[in-house]
Amino acid sequence: MTRKTATLVLDDGSMFHGFSFGFDKAVAGEVVFNTAMTGYPESLTDPSYAGQLMVLTYPLVGNYGVPPFSIEENGLPTFMESEKIHAEAIIVSDYSEEYSHWNAVESLGDWLKREKIPGITGIDTRALTKKIREHGVMMGRIVIGGTDNEGESGKVKGESEGEMPDYGSINYVDRVSCKEIIAYLPDGTKMSFPVDTDNFQLSTFNFQLLKRVVLLDCGVKANIIRNLLKRNVAVIRVPWNYDFNHLEYDGLFLSNGPGDPDTCDAAVRNIRKALDGDKPICGICMGNQLLAKAGGASIYKLKYGHRSHNQPVRMVGTDKCFITSQNHGYAVAGDTLGADWEPLFINMNDGTNEGIRHKTKPFFSSQFHPEACSGPTDTEFIFDKFVDLL
Repeated sequence: MTRKTATLVLDDGSMFHGFSFGFDKAVAGEVVFNTAMTGYPESLTDPSYAGQLMVLTYPLVGNYGVPPFSIEENGLPTFMESEKIHAEAIIVSDYSEEYSHWNAVESLGDWLKREKIPGITGIDTRALTKKIREHGVMMGRIVIGGTDNEGESGKVKGESEGEMPDYGSINYVDRVSCKEIIAYLPDGTKMSFPVDTDNFQLSTFNFQLLKRVVLLDCGVKANIIRNLLKRNVAVIRVPWNYDFNHLEYDGLFLSNGPGDPDTCDAAVRNIRKALDGDKPICGICMGNQLLAKAGGASIYKLKYGHRSHNQPVRMVGTDKCFITSQNHGYAVAGDTLGADWEPLFINMNDGTNEGIRHKTKPFFSSQFHPEACSGPTDTEFIFDKFVDLL
């Protein structure tokens, strides 16, 4: 079988040559690495990977195939984290053409081709990861087709070199957030409303005296919604820049999402209004950063981010340590927290902030993913704590 060549070109001119096993097209994005051993269906469909070329350090990828893209009655995918692949591309060392798993219906390569997402195999992903760790996160582009390493400056010839985007300047949250209000009930009921729906119209939806949680969708993973619904609350999912403060609700949940939180000023302003009240607020990942910004703290970009299933975090003031699933490139500057706030979790590897809480009000967050999927479930108690406060 003849395989098309593919090349990853970093913005410092470095090249990594391999072969295409996905859809043949040129793309560009931020090159990040993930050290998890499993979970490529969940990671690829995680909206937090929008705009990124995902490098998997685990060498063998694809051997358990891809589960069916089935949709539940409430509109949520059964086995994925959103309705499509959000990563710009996937880069692996050794792609397994053959797969075997009780729930697999197609190969990773076939799925990528169906969704028009490039994949490269044959790359030394350990060497690539080492370069990113030493240099810091870099932009890169994938070129499909022939290469000419003898040409001027090692120029790569292919179908298209594409433009190198400025990742931090793009509001990826706006790209992946919902565009309407979506209400979910634990019994599987789902209803959508236009964003100009007022509180009276929304109240006609039968909430059956359930507690109402407004979910600010910054790129929410489906498993966050699943975890809230299984705790018997109604979920009102709203766009990232929607002013939810006029709605009748019992608690506010701030979701994960892609890109730079500094592009989400509209969300921060609306969250700041909610901080004047006393209704419980919980944030995850991007939600942690937006809550911190609303409380007056600042955010900074990590050198290469945290993307894995084995990040150890400690609950501040205790000896409790948890193994967590993470996917983020920005962090809260802990020393900029206001007097009313304090750190809730700390990363045991590098000391970065992993969550905050208000000293007197029911506001708290985590930088890691307690809903895990895929990954450890040690910290699902965060959902229990939030729902108990409603």
